[in-house]
Amino acid sequence: MTSSVLVALRVKASPERAFDAFTREIGEWWRPDPLFAITPDGDGVLAFEGGENGSLVTHLANGKVFEIGRVREWRRGERLAFDWRQSTFAPHQLTRVEVTFTAVGGETRVTVRHFGWSEIPREHVARHGFPDPTTQIRAAEWWQRSLDSLSRRAT
Repeated sequence: MTSSVLVALRVKASPERAFDAFTREIGEWWRPDPLFAITPDGDGVLAFEGGENGSLVTHLANGKVFEIGRVREWRRGERLAFDWRQSTFAPHQLTRVEVTFTAVGGETRVTVRHFGWSEIPREHVARHGFPDPTTQIRAAEWWQRSLDSLSRRAT
């Protein structure tokens, strides 16, 4: 997959705690962005279900559950990888998120790389007609806001 976004942030927690906050508490720290809404009804409440070989889903206010993507790698305190799709993506359209957790002194550097935005056509609603560089900047800003929220939650 091409056209990746890379965002990193240090959190005042161990790699295991940062991983647990990312996965078990995503519904608490996740920050929706109207530019990248998961569904037309909003983002709902995100949750990783099933751990390794599970999925990332969102529970919507209307009671529906939408699967955002399958978990591809789950190594507590080290690495997490999962597919990412918005409900408006065609079945063949998919992006991927890879997250690493690296101890740095008494903190953890959480690095998010979100791949595949160039696979989504520029005219797609998720891209808003933005060229690749603008899509990458906006997606990076979105992930940065969410990681800021994760940092506060993991501490």
